[in-house]
Amino acid sequence: MDFKIDPRILTSHVTQSTVDKKTKDLESLRESAREFETLMVMEMLKAMRKSVPEGGLFEKDVATETFTEMLDMEKAKATTHGKGLGIAELMYNQMAELIEKKK
Repeated sequence: MDFKIDPRILTSHVTQSTVDKKTKDLESLRESAREFETLMVMEMLKAMRKSVPEGGLFEKDVATETFTEMLDMEKAKATTHGKGLGIAELMYNQMAELIEKKK
């Protein structure tokens, strides 16, 4: 029995592991940038809603506040879906260079 290890297997395995880690890091960065953009849009909607004077058809209670917060979150998700405002893409491009330069 002759057990020989092909050196190409070991070298490619280490290289593949590094590539997989960078790919995972880039995917994680893209998701984080998109989440940041969503939160920023949500805060923007919340600030805009505060600028509107109170009053109107419905009284303000806990259920109404909860509904408007959920509505703002869904609007923010819809706004940032796809290309969104472009903030997430700019953040990703700027920070992806740092991940690419890593060993």
